[in-house]
Amino acid sequence: MTYAAIILTGGKGERLGGVDKAALSYRDATLLDHVLSVVDGASEIVVVGPQKDLPGVIWAREDPPGGGPLAGLAAGLGEITADWVAVLAVDQPGITGDTIARLLQAKSNAVLKDDRTQWLIGVWNAAELRRALPEDPRNQPLRKTLQALNPVEVSALPGEARDVDTPDDLDTLHSG
Repeated sequence: MTYAAIILTGGKGERLGGVDKAALSYRDATLLDHVLSVVDGASEIVVVGPQKDLPGVIWAREDPPGGGPLAGLAAGLGEITADWVAVLAVDQPGITGDTIARLLQAKSNAVLKDDRTQWLIGVWNAAELRRALPEDPRNQPLRKTLQALNPVEVSALPGEARDVDTPDDLDTLHSG
């Protein structure tokens, strides 16, 4: 199935002291490099957040910046033409190409689920997403909008749904 990817990188990283999560080191690259490698099969790749010097991606920004993940998703959707879109946060070092493949196999709106639903690891029908967006998505809850699309839950493999939100998460990332 052909799909586009939207990677949300514009968070403030407040619990990490305001760091740019996209630039955090992971293995021999950055978290953004990692997520880009996971979606290298996408027909279009949109990164929503502060622009960096990276070829091969489309850059978008919610207006105004800082409007939250749903506003970022809306900005990214404005840049894609594909029928299906993988929506991912930049701070998900556990995802792999297999994660995306399993979500796409659902051939439906699909979201990764471990002990909780991972709303920023999912594959969505782009037209349905556009229709579900509120007129003004700034500071609106992403979960509420995505939940209304009744996604199939795809079980996460161990470690697949971990994210980097706190200093402890960052320590775990570097020690793993």
